Amino acid sequence: MPTNLEAYWMPFTANRQFKANPRLLAAAKDVHYFTPDDRPILDGTAGLWCVNAGHCRPKIVEAIQKQVAHLDYAPPFQMGHPGAFELAERLVKMMPGGHFDHVFYGNSGSEAVESALKIAIAYHRVRGEGARQRLIGRERGYHGVGFGGISVGGIAPNRKFFGSLMPGVDHLPHTHNLEHNAFTRGQPQWGTHLADELERIVTLHDASTIAAVIVEPVAGSTGVLIPPMGYLERLRTICDKYGILLIFDEVITGFGRLGASFATEYFGVVPDMVTVAKGITNGTVPMGAVFTRKGIYDTFMDAAAENAIELFHGYTYSGHPLACAAAMATLDVYEEEGLFANANHLASYWEECLHSLKGLPHVIDLRNLGLVAAIELESIPGKPGVRGMDCLQRCFDTGLLIRTTGDIIALSPPLMIQKEHIDQMFEMLAGVLKELP
Repeated sequence: MPTNLEAYWMPFTANRQFKANPRLLAAAKDVHYFTPDDRPILDGTAGLWCVNAGHCRPKIVEAIQKQVAHLDYAPPFQMGHPGAFELAERLVKMMPGGHFDHVFYGNSGSEAVESALKIAIAYHRVRGEGARQRLIGRERGYHGVGFGGISVGGIAPNRKFFGSLMPGVDHLPHTHNLEHNAFTRGQPQWGTHLADELERIVTLHDASTIAAVIVEPVAGSTGVLIPPMGYLERLRTICDKYGILLIFDEVITGFGRLGASFATEYFGVVPDMVTVAKGITNGTVPMGAVFTRKGIYDTFMDAAAENAIELFHGYTYSGHPLACAAAMATLDVYEEEGLFANANHLASYWEECLHSLKGLPHVIDLRNLGLVAAIELESIPGKPGVRGMDCLQRCFDTGLLIRTTGDIIALSPPLMIQKEHIDQMFEMLAGVLKELP
């Protein structure tokens, strides 16, 4: 146990509250964490949406150990190592329909988003449409913590401390509406028309100035907002109409969270770029990536002179050998254990267990898709977020890890979860909700 918690400035944390009553995780295995006193905590959040294959899986651990002893680091600029190319080929083959043919590496979802936004603007420039620099995000969207990501993102607390952010950014409205969609199972029927707000934005700015639209297929960090039926399809149609690139941020939905490889497969909508991270290495080694649709890479290659760098962008740790080894082993575990299929199989049971909470104190909405769920609680007047934090602490004390965004509880367990774990999770949650003041 650490004797002094003060030196660490914790991210996205109420530091004073935490350090007065710390919640420490000292070990993990499969679907559980363990506190320093060896108390099991059922992981209802796959770490932070990332440990999709479960914790400390032997194949992934062994792959990382072998790699660090063989090749610890290789420079990614003007050099390469075999693992980066082998992983890229495998990732591209995972994407449905053969629509994507290249992968650009980063180290996190934030970096994947920054890369995708830069690629989008540069792509139009090398095509001779350099005026296309405007980016369109969405209210309540979360796209990481870089200046590009928080500019296109739409969560107010993430934005308000950091000045005017990037110029030339606009936002679609979010689709969350309790009056029309409360307690919907799966995708709501209401809200498809909100995609047509993109037409209004195009009229305001002119399509010739817009580079890309970026959305999460399922908005995660803001509290699990499920897209209305036909909404993503409508965005794709409008982007095609005006020559605007469509970017799906699949940092959360990628790698089986919805019971399919990616949300683009689940919804049958093909964007121009897909950003991923988290589940790509099962959270073991930081890694992010951007998938680009066929034609984007070739446009850069065709525009640049021979021997010239085609894209002036990258990171010291792009395609890091340890990350590549972790990712390859993680993909093996997903495939060998059929974890995406397990998530798909359990989705309906998950839905039933979630909606069994309807009618409990303070519950004003329940929503779900795949193995993702949200329980929205009524806020205490004048004290937003207090009830959610109280619930998080009580769940931890009971033996369950949840995530809260304000007064919304988000759940996203490891994909290796079984029915008995789901039963235990919702039994503990129900007990806590019944006792919440």
